[in-house]
Order: sequence, then C-alpha cells, then structure tokens
Amino acid sequence: MQLAFSTLGVPGMEISEVARLAADNGFHGVELRVHPDEPVHPGVGAEVRKETVRRFQDAGVRILSAAGYTRVAAPGDDETVVDELHGLLALAHDLGAPYVRVFPGGVDQPTEQEADAAAARRLGAAAPRAADLGVALLLETHDSHRRGADTARVLGLVGHASVGAIWDVMHPWLAGEDPETTYAVLAPHLGYVQVKDIASVEDTNPLPLGAGALPLAECVDLLTRQDATETRPDAGAGWLCWEYEKRWYPRSPELPGLLAPARDHLLGLLTQSA
Repeated sequence: MQLAFSTLGVPGMEISEVARLAADNGFHGVELRVHPDEPVHPGVGAEVRKETVRRFQDAGVRILSAAGYTRVAAPGDDETVVDELHGLLALAHDLGAPYVRVFPGGVDQPTEQEADAAAARRLGAAAPRAADLGVALLLETHDSHRRGADTARVLGLVGHASVGAIWDVMHPWLAGEDPETTYAVLAPHLGYVQVKDIASVEDTNPLPLGAGALPLAECVDLLTRQDATETRPDAGAGWLCWEYEKRWYPRSPELPGLLAPARDHLLGLLTQSA
C-alpha cells in the first residue's frame, strides 16, 4: 500500500512546500483539500493547475485526490450539486488525480430514504462524466452517512463503477460500527482509506498516529489480509491517507514534525499485517 497525507493538516500551505514535505518524509501522495481558502480549488485557472502538476511531478509525488466539499445528499437543487461535481471532476482530471472526495451532508433531509435518493441521483448523474475523465467520485463515510453500511446503501443505488467510497476510519467507529463490518460492506467500492487517531468518542482532537484509541492496526490488517484491488473503482494500488485535522483544531501540534513518525507507524502496521 502507498502512503499519503491530507493538506487539511497544513492549511494554506503553498503547493511547492506541500510537495517538498511529502517527498522529504517518504509519502507517495497527497490528498489536496480543494477549498477556496486553499491555493488550489475548482475556481483556479489553467496556469495554476499546470504549475501544481509540475510541482508534484518534480517532487516525485502523486496527487491522490481532489478533496471537495460538495454535499451530495443535502436538500436543494440537483443541477447545482451536479455542476459542482463536474467542476471537481474537471479539476481532478487536470491535476492527474484519480479521485474526487465528496461528503453526504444529508442531515437536514426529512428521512434517511430521501437523503439516500438525493445522493444516488446526483452521483449517478455525474458518473458518466467521471468515467469519461477517468476519475472516480468517492463518497466519504461522514456526517449523515457515517457507517460503512450507510455509504454502501447509497452506492448500491448508484451502481456505477466510477462511484465509490472513502473509508474514514474515525466516523464508522464513532457510530459504533466495527472495522470488520465497515470493510466488508465497503470493499467492493473502496477507493482509499483515511487514517487518523483520537483519544476517545468524547475527545476527537487529532493525535499522532498510534497515540489514540482508533483501531488502526485492525483496519490495516483487514485491508492487507484480502486484496480487494480488482473491485476498487480504479483497480489501482491501495492507499492509506493520514487526515490530520489541524484546520479544525488549530492548537494541535504542527503536522510537518509528525510526518516521519506517522510514516514509520504506518509502515510498521503494514509489516505486521504482511
């Protein structure tokens, strides 16, 4: 498996510095948070996109994902959501990223069924564009659809190879779903896995990997025990991406000094599971 980290951990950092940081610390890729308060987002032009690609190519680091904030299950107009998805897909394509991250965001829907239907309808509408561009749309286990079972329910309705899942290991665990169950339902759809660590259900401040309560060893063991590569949206190598939520917890230690120990911890877990 290959290792990446999210720029959620280095909010606002210039792209050249992000690429250097990944290369210097032995990470193969980066999940780019593509929000208007970051250097790269769907509103930037062709020159910024080309320069971003060049910086990462020079560093020998891959852009894993354009991590967007579209909420596909939220109330509102379908056309607006699908347009946002198309914009994210175009950005990912221009960056050479195989994935786009989206959220469910269906907490304000009247029923679970309506949230599922909205998400499936919009993801399904954008799926042909995703296929044409060679980019997979990945729905993260998050907010209204925290469990793997919730996310898999939507993906079953979509039924398209270019729409899959990101397993954020924290959210199903917080919702009481054990890793084996999460993996079992997401494996046919899995793009990549976001790892992180926290102290407890009550204390979700980000911690260095291995310093908290999340069952990271069990998750990695599940991923390596049975190779599900052929069923993933892009049939590519598996990825573990560290999402350190510095952006939301500004008093947390700075990410750069934590990257090398995190790499070593993940490599240790992978070795133990081999």
